[in-house]
Amino acid sequence: MGLLSPSKKVSSADNQQERLKIESWITGFTDGEGCFSVSLIKNKTSKSGWQVFPEFVITQGEKSLSALGIIQGHFQCGRVFVNKRYDNHNENIYRYCVRSVPELMNNVIPFFERNQLKTAKMNDYRIFKQIVKMMFKGGHLSEKGMNKIATLIEGMNRKKKSRFLKSSETKRQTKRKLRK
Repeated sequence: MGLLSPSKKVSSADNQQERLKIESWITGFTDGEGCFSVSLIKNKTSKSGWQVFPEFVITQGEKSLSALGIIQGHFQCGRVFVNKRYDNHNENIYRYCVRSVPELMNNVIPFFERNQLKTAKMNDYRIFKQIVKMMFKGGHLSEKGMNKIATLIEGMNRKKKSRFLKSSETKRQTKRKLRK
């Protein structure tokens, strides 16, 4: 009737325990070394002249690169990039990054919905999730959507004023481009 034999039950329970351990580890790792960010970047090829750039990142030094491999394997998406160091540090920094909106929606966001962050990064995650969901639905393609995203970004991370919202010239250019 589809019941597991006792040995399979133990194996299944062990696998579930292992999955829970790795998910807790990834959540803690993200609380300490991760970042949820969204940038607005000038881009002449986009309709509004701006590109919305969401990014989930975890960084580590070269000696701990294998940790990023475990995380990438768990999420089954994203890439690891090297940031070469040319200062007095002895090792390069590596960044595990997920930038694809579908991968963020299907892999990263569901993970953090199941595994809640414990630090102030939770606020950044909530804003990040809201922006990614807007993008997934095409909300970034309108002037109203871009303004909302720029305002939301100001509530993240360093709480810096958005260049997108600051410039009256940008507002005029954006209105003209979006009308075309």
